[in-house]
Amino acid sequence: MLIILVLVFIGVFAVFTLLMLAGGTDAATQTERTMANLDAALVSGRRDTLDEIVDIRKKETLSALPWLNRWLADLELAPRANTLIEQSGLKWTAGTLALMSLASFAFPAYLVYLRTRVFPLALLIGLLTSIFPMVFVLHKRRQRFRQIEQELPEALDLMVSGLRAGHSLVTAIRLVAYESPEPIAGEFRICFDEQNYGLELRAALDNLVGRVPLQDLKIVSTAILIQKESGGNLAEVLDKAAYLIRERFRLRQQVRVHTAQGRITGWILSFLPPILGFALYLISPDTMSLLWTRDIGQKLLLASAVMTLAGAFVIRKIVNMDV
Repeated sequence: MLIILVLVFIGVFAVFTLLMLAGGTDAATQTERTMANLDAALVSGRRDTLDEIVDIRKKETLSALPWLNRWLADLELAPRANTLIEQSGLKWTAGTLALMSLASFAFPAYLVYLRTRVFPLALLIGLLTSIFPMVFVLHKRRQRFRQIEQELPEALDLMVSGLRAGHSLVTAIRLVAYESPEPIAGEFRICFDEQNYGLELRAALDNLVGRVPLQDLKIVSTAILIQKESGGNLAEVLDKAAYLIRERFRLRQQVRVHTAQGRITGWILSFLPPILGFALYLISPDTMSLLWTRDIGQKLLLASAVMTLAGAFVIRKIVNMDV
């Protein structure tokens, strides 16, 4: 039985790999064809060659697979998922996330059903494991935003130094884009490039806040736009904004220290029941199998899962404080 499961896993993994490679090859071939057309147009300068290059707008690819890309484009959740992936800094697409969620649902559910022959339990386990890819994306997104928040005061100090040295606001943004560390440098670089392409400063800053929806960055964007319309000493405003951001970050770190015990308690209470249940199953499989072979056991499993999730949610709401 173990050999069969290993062969099934290898076969499905090979199919997914071949599909991904095929989609990547198509995308690479299309890119090479576009670059060849551009080179031919620049060299020859013929009108018929130039007419072939019509659409050079930025296109958003939701998946490397053409059929999956068309299917995700019709869904309203796909752009939202793609935005979350871009904010997390991962080199994924919405199609990759969908396939990983499907695999995370199918394999654990199949293994649990193969072992227990209880469909509701297998479905519940599959649903719980299917959210792991999205949880990972949200975790990376939170880490990236936290890093941007830490780097923002230094970036503002760099802008203040540039403004006091006599540079313009656009030059100060360029200074942050090419002198600050990642990931804040990449976001300001996009904002600077959008202005070079002719976008207004307000629109570029709105796009920056849309990509990084942090309260501190909204304060900076509002201060810049107000100064642009009403005038004033922008360097002094940004200097005070940097001081305010540092103080908020320091206060937030103090709150995290005081709520560390509550967060650790929530993690322990959330993961202790499944880990303990798995350990008891390894010790005495016949005794633990009563939980999914009898009706009362299945009801108890469902009730315990719901109560555990509810308790984890309540603890999370208690320890998460907005500063």
